[in-house]
Amino acid sequence: MTSTLKADLELFNQMVEILLNEEAIKPVAERIDAKELYSRLDLSLNESPMVDQEFRDVLKKVLVTTPKTATNLFFNQLFGGRQGKAILGDLLAVLLNNSMYTYKVAGPQVGIEQEIIRKSCDLVGYGHGSNGTFPTGGSMSNYMALVMARDKHDLSIRTNGVMKRLIIYTSKESHYSNAKNASFSGVGRGNVRYIESDDNGCMIPSKLETQIKTDIQDGGTPIYVNATAGTTVLGAFDSVDEIADVCEKYNLWLHVDGAYCGAVIFSQKHSSLLKGMKRSDSFSFNAHKMLGTPLTCSILLVKDKKNLNDSFSNDAEYLYQTDGDDFNLGKTSFQCGRRNDALKFWTLWKSVGSKGLEEIIDHQFDLADVARTYVRNNSDYTLYSFDNSISICFNYKGIDANKLCNALYEEQVTVVGFGAFKGVEFVRFVTINANNSPEDILNFFRVMEDFVDMHPELLD
Repeated sequence: MTSTLKADLELFNQMVEILLNEEAIKPVAERIDAKELYSRLDLSLNESPMVDQEFRDVLKKVLVTTPKTATNLFFNQLFGGRQGKAILGDLLAVLLNNSMYTYKVAGPQVGIEQEIIRKSCDLVGYGHGSNGTFPTGGSMSNYMALVMARDKHDLSIRTNGVMKRLIIYTSKESHYSNAKNASFSGVGRGNVRYIESDDNGCMIPSKLETQIKTDIQDGGTPIYVNATAGTTVLGAFDSVDEIADVCEKYNLWLHVDGAYCGAVIFSQKHSSLLKGMKRSDSFSFNAHKMLGTPLTCSILLVKDKKNLNDSFSNDAEYLYQTDGDDFNLGKTSFQCGRRNDALKFWTLWKSVGSKGLEEIIDHQFDLADVARTYVRNNSDYTLYSFDNSISICFNYKGIDANKLCNALYEEQVTVVGFGAFKGVEFVRFVTINANNSPEDILNFFRVMEDFVDMHPELLD
């Protein structure tokens, strides 16, 4: 077995070298049309073993045709790039293969997860009674926050189910998971209130309060508000302080969804975008976004750890047999078996320090300033976004954003997405890859402009 593992790791190293060389030569992967996927690649599962060379060849083809999310021409999603020390941690977690539900099977990895949570709670200002967990992603973080809000309102719901009409609130620009989570939690999609946003995409607190009053008058029971730190399209930050005023007035749970940009808590320069965070009841951020750890790495923090226990603790004598609840993390997580997502964040944080994480965050905002300055100084562009965001939303020469982004993708030029706000569609360019330089940002615009010059039909 040891010799086989060594051979497989040698193959892994070969595949890594192939991938890195390919990325340097061809930053955008060869695109395979979905209709041609199974005819172009041998993805079939065979009855008999595949010989080593054939297996290697198949692996190589799969690697070089998979979208390359770490290169300097990938700007499509809210993640990108690589942090080497984080990759090291993730690879070690795979080799260790611990499940994070008990100290008995995870040992020091429990301490690593708890240290990340403790330090993150300190940055938010939650205090000694706080705690957290590592959910499977931002959507699950939001779901767990909603469940805690529901149970804090009425703990008997855990046994009896939802017996009255509960109402929850979020911005029109918030993540789509809020609707799904309302369904899963028993609140119901029809009881989600989408609050109007201002011209920068931020929830309007006065509109929130007006809607709460209306729902109370109509016999509903408001329980929860979801604020957003970095909306999906514009990267806007809701005013936590002002929303907290409303939540405290009506005794509502305030969750701040910072999946996209919540990592600004690591930056002295930009943490003011989350002014009032310590007044929230829960907060989440994804280290696999702004901080560049491999997917997935999501952290949910809770001001009062009692709420985690009330909603998610369940006795299991066959599992929790030693070491006490503080070291048995399955007591406060949604799932039982859970991979170790903490080690990769710890190896990054430990190696570069909090100052290094701050530099990663600040660099992304600096890159966004480079992009916005270029767009503002070029009359062929129309800018739709604003300062204090790493999402740069624009249109070029009036070209339909959907058509332009799809053409760039299909021709394997660069990968960038599009979005819409208040009926206007535009290119959404994100500077979340901290490995990029200002020159890489300007190169994107040159590449795009050259492509349009070569395809005048896009102007029609």
